[in-house]
Amino acid sequence: MCASVSPYHQQEKLTFMTAIAPEHVENPLMERRYEEQIEPVNRLVDETRALRPATSVSYVDPVHNVEEVRIISLFSNIGAANESGFIDAGSQEASTRMLGMQWQLGLRPEFLLPWNVHPWHTPGEANGKFTPPQITSGLKPLLRLLKVVPRASVLIAHGTEAHRLSEQLVKTQNPLLWRRGFKTYKVKSLDGRAFAGSPERQQAHLEEIYAAYSDAMARTGLNTLK
Repeated sequence: MCASVSPYHQQEKLTFMTAIAPEHVENPLMERRYEEQIEPVNRLVDETRALRPATSVSYVDPVHNVEEVRIISLFSNIGAANESGFIDAGSQEASTRMLGMQWQLGLRPEFLLPWNVHPWHTPGEANGKFTPPQITSGLKPLLRLLKVVPRASVLIAHGTEAHRLSEQLVKTQNPLLWRRGFKTYKVKSLDGRAFAGSPERQQAHLEEIYAAYSDAMARTGLNTLK
């Protein structure tokens, strides 16, 4: 599945790549973090960081758009924060898998928004395994995020910790969820043990992830390329 060619011309391809905030665009992205299309989310990031002043919270790339977002990608523990200062899927391999999925399905970044289960990082340190209280602490920031992306009606939870937070989200029975007909999907993490098995097993995990995003796109009125 991952071998097909991107349907977008080179300029659009480079725009897509900023969704994983590579280091060479670090400074321009940081200067653009309060652009109109992403400002509400990144102001929320600042407020979330202020709750724990000794930590950092990664920004969301301005390639995303709060008015267009339909799907939230919720990542479990990604280890150390990306040096760019922006959320990514984790390792380079994980980011590549995420980017490949977007290309294959034609899921443009303005329709997607990444978020971390536990948004706080200790500068210079990788997060360890999240405790149940650490997972639960991510619930309020997640609910606040959903309030600033009015068209988001799907959350795709990557990995066990994201699965647990998504379950807690549903249990809140927040009116926002039923008003939007909100749906959650549980899929494998894009990294780690999920992709440490045989090639056949890895392919099965990828197909599961692709199927979830494809279904989410159909559910939210977005056309896939396949």
